Amino acid sequence: MKAWRRLGLFLLFVGASTPTVMGKVYVRWTQATLPPTKVLGVDEIVIPWSEQAQGTAATAKKQGYRVYFEASLEQAGAVTEAAASSRIAGTFLKGSHAEESQLEESAQKLRKKYPKQRILVVVAGGKQPEIRGWLVFNKNGFLQVSSPSQQPWLDGNLALVRYERTFAAQQTPLYTFSWDESDPMVKQNGPKPADYSLAIAEAGAYHADLLLEIHEHQQKGLASKEKESLEDWEPVRKTLAFYERAKDQQNEVAAVGILTDDYDSTYEAVNLMARHNIPYRVLHSAKTKAADLAEYPVIVAFAAPGKELAEAIRAFAEQGGVAVVVNQPGSYPWDSSGSGKKNGASVTYAVGNGRVIELAEPVSDPETFAQDVRRLVAKPNVPVSLWNSLTTLVVKYPGEKPGQAIVELVNYDEETTQVQVQVKGTYGSVKYEIPGLVCCEALKPAHVDGFTEFVVPNLLNGGRVYLEGGPTNANDEVKTRTGD
Repeated sequence: MKAWRRLGLFLLFVGASTPTVMGKVYVRWTQATLPPTKVLGVDEIVIPWSEQAQGTAATAKKQGYRVYFEASLEQAGAVTEAAASSRIAGTFLKGSHAEESQLEESAQKLRKKYPKQRILVVVAGGKQPEIRGWLVFNKNGFLQVSSPSQQPWLDGNLALVRYERTFAAQQTPLYTFSWDESDPMVKQNGPKPADYSLAIAEAGAYHADLLLEIHEHQQKGLASKEKESLEDWEPVRKTLAFYERAKDQQNEVAAVGILTDDYDSTYEAVNLMARHNIPYRVLHSAKTKAADLAEYPVIVAFAAPGKELAEAIRAFAEQGGVAVVVNQPGSYPWDSSGSGKKNGASVTYAVGNGRVIELAEPVSDPETFAQDVRRLVAKPNVPVSLWNSLTTLVVKYPGEKPGQAIVELVNYDEETTQVQVQVKGTYGSVKYEIPGLVCCEALKPAHVDGFTEFVVPNLLNGGRVYLEGGPTNANDEVKTRTGD
């Protein structure tokens, strides 16, 4: 998407108080009739612009819905004017990958002209969250297919959300995707309830907004209160309610800072880092200062650092940090001694208490690259990790008060699984909740080497863990692991 063209009102997250963020699900509705809001589970819908849109919107408003119109780039001005005159809440601008910079420019102009309207840009490039058996990646301009392995490949939107949070900070990341209808049953009847629930859980766990498409067959069934449709939708409604109840939280706890000014050229590598549960945050290379790097033990630079940033990277390494500079030839402060240690396509420079690793070529194997970055993050610096959970992604957030943390889990397998979790910090209280159940189930923590370990027993699509306090009794003391 050429994210560097969508700077918006960029806001750095490090070294200062961070804004709270929270995701929301909007339902894209195409039928003339709608179910009650309590049946659908949401009260905000998006109606694609058509001759019938204003009539459907009027009906929806009477039922208690907050309504938005969906418009293309060409329709943006006229549809926003119609929304304002009809007292519609706002307009969602949606277009192709190539139109995103124009959509953003149009949105900025319309926000000034219609200050009471919500004008949001829907990101192109979202993926249906699911499991695939193998990875397709770009190597030297050619698509390569990796051989299937025991670890399944996940399609998800975490990397997209993290890019958007940095490069389009004027709004919460908002994306959509189209359902895969290659299966005739899906084409005819729509996705399974578990597919909807997974999509909602993913957006909620990553604090993103989701424009959710509901299949025409299921829209008609819900609107007519058809028994089977209502029963199928009930677990979806519970999942919507679960993530709607989530409190505002700060941005994720990260161990790796990703310096970039471009989305397309770095996506594959960064997406694999998300898949391997490497806790990272995307930073705009042109906006990042020396103080912004202090939070991270590891940084990865996918953009050529200017003079000031190059000096900041050198200082970062001197203080014990590890920096990886990917395919950015040139002369930099850390290589002036000429004492780099060469290993294939990489050269490692010892700088103070840390090091800088220069890679002389682009990332050709994102899977291997992600694993290498993971090894660079020393274990004491990993905020959260999982064992025996190949289909689950995890994110740690700060809690509302000091000494609290929140862990969000997303299981892409759509089968109930048990997950072993390790969280940095010593917490005495560990409570777990999932959609459809009253909060919360107490989990038994173990404390090892400054980490809290526990087992989540029944993760289906999404789950949330609340951690706080220190050891609570003599039988719950901090231990030191031996033999690792």
